[in-house]
Amino acid sequence: MPRVPRYQFDRPYVERLIAEDPETERHFVRYFSDLLTIKLRSRLSSAAQVEDARQETFARVFTSLKKKGGLATPEALGAFVNSVCDNVVFEMYRAGSRASQLEENFDAPDERVVSAEARVLSGEDRDRVRTALAALPDKERNLLTRLFLDEADKDQVCRELNVDRNYLRVLLHRAKGRFRDLMQGAELG
Repeated sequence: MPRVPRYQFDRPYVERLIAEDPETERHFVRYFSDLLTIKLRSRLSSAAQVEDARQETFARVFTSLKKKGGLATPEALGAFVNSVCDNVVFEMYRAGSRASQLEENFDAPDERVVSAEARVLSGEDRDRVRTALAALPDKERNLLTRLFLDEADKDQVCRELNVDRNYLRVLLHRAKGRFRDLMQGAELG
């Protein structure tokens, strides 16, 4: 994919955006699309949500720019797009986490007391997790243990493995996939 030329985000650039100059709008969308997509993929669970959030971000930025006093300093356009994107994501989180109210006569169980069934199930789950971890190659078992059981800092794990954060993400994806397959196999077996 050809590299998008970088324009200096200055007052004339923002004025061309406000005036709906097609070339400037195309540049703006091409320039920020990949950046927003990368950011949104790490925060949202589906490609459809990523695309919705990206489009909503662009729509809000264009609307805000056209309002009087929409952007005080044109040099801050990148930070402005980023903060609009953050707001869109937070709104999506809130919309997705809305819960229905409990019935008036709902009587919640006492959470301080663990039921016998829960103790048996948690013991079985713990055994399945141990079995699945033991079946993983050493490198993947150590990675999952360090990150999820020891709750080690990802930067520290990167230094220990001598890899960068992007490759750690790949290693983690593979290890979690293999672990998930082993856990599903244990459920079926």
